[in-house]
Amino acid sequence: MNKTLPLMQREWLQHRFAWALLVLVPLGLALLLLSVGQIEFDTAWGEHTAPQRSLWLSTIALLATTVVIFLVVGVTSLFITFGLARRDHGDRSIEFWLSLPISHSQSLAVPLLVHLVLVPAAALLAGLAGGYVLSLLLVTRFVGLGDWFALPWGSIAPATMAFTLRLAAGLPLAMMWLSPLILLAMLANALLRRWGVPVLAVALGVGSGVLQGVFGFHGLSETLLRLVRGAGLSLAGASGEGVSLDDEKSPDMVLSHLPGWALQDFGAALQNLADP
Repeated sequence: MNKTLPLMQREWLQHRFAWALLVLVPLGLALLLLSVGQIEFDTAWGEHTAPQRSLWLSTIALLATTVVIFLVVGVTSLFITFGLARRDHGDRSIEFWLSLPISHSQSLAVPLLVHLVLVPAAALLAGLAGGYVLSLLLVTRFVGLGDWFALPWGSIAPATMAFTLRLAAGLPLAMMWLSPLILLAMLANALLRRWGVPVLAVALGVGSGVLQGVFGFHGLSETLLRLVRGAGLSLAGASGEGVSLDDEKSPDMVLSHLPGWALQDFGAALQNLADP
């Protein structure tokens, strides 16, 4: 019997409404604000042609929406993860789960996989889909509906998909970097309940400050920064080369470089894992 799928289904049944709200509420607010709000552009904006303006608006809408939805869902999933160790103790349903033929490691590993990897990855796809809707709204409002359909989707679609896949592929690597902090937060929450994460944050902050100021030891703060920096570079920027959106480069050139940059950047993120 496959025990993984039922455990994953349990997470879906328990959190599906919250996940839907985390995606739909930001998108709904963005649609409302962009429909009735005022947006001011600089004087250089009028110098661009209509196709260029359409391309910039669509690209920015797609990338920004994908990143924002990913961050909202990802941060929420982290806080849900912190409470996994004790979530079944309040109503004593832990007794039911312990009666099932499921190992402790599997009953904890599957929710971790769902909340730390699968849900943020799904949020990336939802954000990308929402970005297409927002790009349609922006281009229609400030340029024209026909200009949106005339966009070079043969370049936009592969570029935005490559960017999304780069973030999704970096998710497991980022979680590896953050795993010591995540497991510490779970342990603190299991021992101290709702005070666990605040106590841990204060302990790490005060502890690193005391070690630096009194003993001149920077190991703890440097380790924390290295873990957070490694997680961030696992998602983007590991190669040290970025893709900039500026007036000196044509939008088509920037979009054509995105798939190659994503592949190179992911390779550099894999190399960064070789760190004790």
